[in-house]
Amino acid sequence: MLESWNDGPAKSAITDFVARAVAEVPAEDRVAVFDNDGTLWCEKPMYIQLDFLLRRFKEQAEADPALREKQPYRAAYSGDLTWLGDAVTKHYQGDDGDFTVLLAAILSAHHAISVDEHAERVAAFYADARHPTLGRPYTACGYAPMVELLRYLEANGFTNYIVSGGGRDFMRPITGPMYGIPPERVVGSSVGLIYRDGDVFTTAEPEFLDDGPMKPVRLWSRIGRRPIFAAGNSNGDIEMLQFAQAGTRPSLQLMLLHDDAEREFDYVAGAERALDLAAAHGWVVPSIRTDWKTVFA
Repeated sequence: MLESWNDGPAKSAITDFVARAVAEVPAEDRVAVFDNDGTLWCEKPMYIQLDFLLRRFKEQAEADPALREKQPYRAAYSGDLTWLGDAVTKHYQGDDGDFTVLLAAILSAHHAISVDEHAERVAAFYADARHPTLGRPYTACGYAPMVELLRYLEANGFTNYIVSGGGRDFMRPITGPMYGIPPERVVGSSVGLIYRDGDVFTTAEPEFLDDGPMKPVRLWSRIGRRPIFAAGNSNGDIEMLQFAQAGTRPSLQLMLLHDDAEREFDYVAGAERALDLAAAHGWVVPSIRTDWKTVFA
C-alpha cells in the first residue's frame, strides 16, 4: 500500500481519507481527478507537449524563412527553450503576453489533418523522443508514487480521470499504458474538429483551454460528478481543487511540491498562489524530496 511513499503526514492524510471515503461515499461518487503536467509526469525544463510542438515549429520555420523572425518559431529554430518555458510560467503568474503568441502558433501547428494522422504524429514523437536532461523516454517520465496512488484509489472503488491543460489528443495515446486511464477519461485542451468525406479533421480554431476556471467547468460537463479527490501542482489547478473541496462529502486536495533538484526539479514558479491557498485551506502538500522514496520507476 503506497510503498513508494515515505511514512509521514502526506501518506497518512491520503490513507485516512480513503478509509473515510470507502465508509461514507458510494463507489459511483468516488471520483478522483488529476492534473497531468507536473502532477503525473515531468513538466520541466518545459512541458513535454511543448517539445512535440517545438519540433513542428522548427519544421515550419525551415520551410518558411520569414517565420524565423517571429516567436515562437524563432525560439524553435534557434533551440531557445527559455522563451517557451518562460511563456508558460508567466501565464501561470497572470501575464499572458507571450502565451497568447504561443497559443496562436499551437492552434495552427497541426491543423487541417485527420485525427488519425494527428495520432500518428503523436505516436512517432513518443516512440523516438527523450527527456532533454533526464535522458529517459518521455513515457518513462511518469512519477512512480503517483501511478501507485492511482492504483490505490482504484483498488478502493475510485474512478480516476485526467483533467489537464495539456492537449487531450496528445495525452490520450499514452494515458492507458502509463497510468491505466483510458482515453474516454481524459479531459484536456482541444482544437475544433470538423467532419468531412468520411473523416474527422482538425481546425485552427480553439475549442477549450482546459485551465484554471475552465477545469471544473470541463470536468463537470464531461464527468457529471463533483470529484472528492483532486491533485495538481500549479496555479492552473486551483479552481479544480476548490471545486472538490466545496462539496458536502469528505474530500482531499493534493498540491504536489517540486523540491528535489537531485532526482527531479526544484521550483515553485507558477505555483506560488496555489501553495499559499494550500496552507490556508488545509490542502495536502506532498514534498517530492521528503515524501517519495523514489520518483521514477
